[in-house]
Amino acid sequence: MKSFEAVTHYFNQAADQLELTDNMRTLLLTSKREVQVQIAVEMDNGELQTLIGYRVQHDNSRGPMKGGLRFHHEVDLDEVRSLASLMTWKTAVVNIPYGGAKGGVAVKVRGLSSRELERITRKFIDEIHDVIGPDTDIPAPDMGTNAEVMAWIMNQHNKYHGFNPGVVTGKPVEHYGIPGREEATGRGVGLLTIKTLSRLGRKPQNTRVAIQGFGNVGTHTAKFLHEAECKVVAISDVSGAYFRQGGINVGEALRYSNEHERSLAGFPDADKITNEQLLELDVELLIPAALGGVITAENAPRIRAPIIVEAANAPMRPEADDLLYQQGTVILPDILANAGGVTVSYFEWVQNRQYYQWSLDRVRQELDRVLSSAFEEVWSLSQEKKISLRTAAFIVGIGRVGRATVLGGIT
Repeated sequence: MKSFEAVTHYFNQAADQLELTDNMRTLLLTSKREVQVQIAVEMDNGELQTLIGYRVQHDNSRGPMKGGLRFHHEVDLDEVRSLASLMTWKTAVVNIPYGGAKGGVAVKVRGLSSRELERITRKFIDEIHDVIGPDTDIPAPDMGTNAEVMAWIMNQHNKYHGFNPGVVTGKPVEHYGIPGREEATGRGVGLLTIKTLSRLGRKPQNTRVAIQGFGNVGTHTAKFLHEAECKVVAISDVSGAYFRQGGINVGEALRYSNEHERSLAGFPDADKITNEQLLELDVELLIPAALGGVITAENAPRIRAPIIVEAANAPMRPEADDLLYQQGTVILPDILANAGGVTVSYFEWVQNRQYYQWSLDRVRQELDRVLSSAFEEVWSLSQEKKISLRTAAFIVGIGRVGRATVLGGIT
């Protein structure tokens, strides 16, 4: 099942509950615009490389479209289309006034020089600058991009359209960004994880956690949960996974990673295992925070964690989701669990529109308020209708988008 098919599967589960007509389902699932562009870039060695870039704008019924830019060699139109759709439901679940979009460039980032990455970014914006903007479509960081890339995007877009920092979020604080944006997704995952544990009658001190992925989201999630007294027993990155039965010192792991070019390779204070083994550890809580599609029908029967929190986008295939739900696994879905990033992106956009700097305390307070409200609504609906948290989240999101579409006028 391809990525967009998987999103459609989840959508239809919720649409069945809402009794949506086929015509309405097609309307809500179909993207407003899909752009594919050619990016010709001269590399540092003088060779010309031709890359393909994408921007899919899914829905704008509730406001400007919003979504990250992913630079990864496996990016394709189907993946970007699915992630744009997920952004529509995600922004609606947390009730911020955005629609969904997503973009990407099919390129191997590892090995690129900073100058090559900048040239690729600027050439990509040259091709799509006329379809993005603070009132239209607002990009943000995703896999393979960061705050510096967002600064380049703003600078390049300003060359065409004049100064407007709200064209992109996730920028450096020194470049009209907002404090707390870098930690936002991981902090949100941590916050909602603690709320989930509380609802299930579990104490953080008695909760062993395995986190697959130690990038931006995984590190901030690990730090939050460690400070909340959860026992983080396993972490991983592309070099492999690292397990310690008594718990990993997250602070030491962060220091080691920072001192070794953001890599855990050779981390001495834990046993080396594979990423696949990490998923199947005997723990109370599993957090996939890396690539999508890592939990499949093949490995789902071997997953022992009774709670899964989806920090990554679409880390679980639908067949695995159905199987795990039937066996009683509690799954906090990505469209709620990792919505902290887009929520603080919204705060950054508001700050840019007001030309007023928010404090870190205010950002954290507002983030906690928005995510807590969304969690309570989804949890209550799940309990009331005896449905999965994923279906409940999709019902909330689809309901808001559907009402906005009808109220705005379809014809």
